[in-house]
Amino acid sequence: MAVKLGRQTWAPGRIPVIVQTGTVVGPIEGEGPLREWFDRVYTDPVAGERSFEQAEKEMMLNACYTALHKAGKTPTDVDFFLAGDLLNQIITSGFAALSLQIPFLGLYGACSTAAESLAVAAALVDAGCAGLVLCAVSSHNSTAERQYRYPTEYGSFRKPTAQGTVTGAGAALVAAEGNGPRITHVTVGVVEDYGIKDPFNLGAAMAPAAATTLARHFADTGRSPDYYDLIVTGDLGSFGHRLMLDLVAEKGGFDLTKNSQDCGVMIYDAERQDVHAGGSGCACSAVVVFGYLYRQMVAGNLRRLLLCATGALHSPTSVQQGEDIPVIAHAVSLEM
Repeated sequence: MAVKLGRQTWAPGRIPVIVQTGTVVGPIEGEGPLREWFDRVYTDPVAGERSFEQAEKEMMLNACYTALHKAGKTPTDVDFFLAGDLLNQIITSGFAALSLQIPFLGLYGACSTAAESLAVAAALVDAGCAGLVLCAVSSHNSTAERQYRYPTEYGSFRKPTAQGTVTGAGAALVAAEGNGPRITHVTVGVVEDYGIKDPFNLGAAMAPAAATTLARHFADTGRSPDYYDLIVTGDLGSFGHRLMLDLVAEKGGFDLTKNSQDCGVMIYDAERQDVHAGGSGCACSAVVVFGYLYRQMVAGNLRRLLLCATGALHSPTSVQQGEDIPVIAHAVSLEM
């Protein structure tokens, strides 16, 4: 039986395992420092398809089939498909589910969806409802940017605090048994609002949510930050990550300066690539965690990893109507 810890955290009784992953990225991400850790790098952002939206679906399916192939599984072996993306009505996930023909649950947590999918998968496995769950998320710079901000062809001015949507997809197979990192704790965030309205400054919008969820995770579990080899936030970018470090010290008195990084910073080379504050998008934390960090854990270089993925829960309509940007963060503990 799962054990509830505090108000927001639970520990599975039947501890799920991430038995395999698949990651694919676009050309800009492939030029970054983590290139060798991705399963495929697309040299064409359209991926040979007729539109950027179809390219994103191709990437999600590629990541899913890669994870399945590496695990020696087929879609018929999977009990549930959990997926989410940034597009209206999560169309990438819906069309991918149509191709896979696996019982499907669509998720939306904006850029926190990778962590959300692991949390829901862990609950399904722990409850005995599933023996194998496929989790997947995706994002694409040219689909998300024109939906939420401006089409990339427009060439609009970007603030130093702006982040670029990561092009790519990540998939993970969560099983009731097997070898790989175990999902030992999940801290589910609450939606917060800090009065920020600027979609070009999402790092500042999401940083407080990350700080709140991390402080709650440590309080609920009784762990200190140094329990983890690495604490990685989803996509705060360079500006948001620095703000998060200050806020978590203020909220809980925790010093994360020694063992904390951000996926939106890790995926690019800020000195060589014009990425402003770094990366964002559903794929940001997914490709870094399911690619580079997963392999570091399997190799024994990391034993305890805490993923705190953040999400901005706005829409083009809400921003245009002058609404604040509500935010959330979920934390998932992965241990070998």
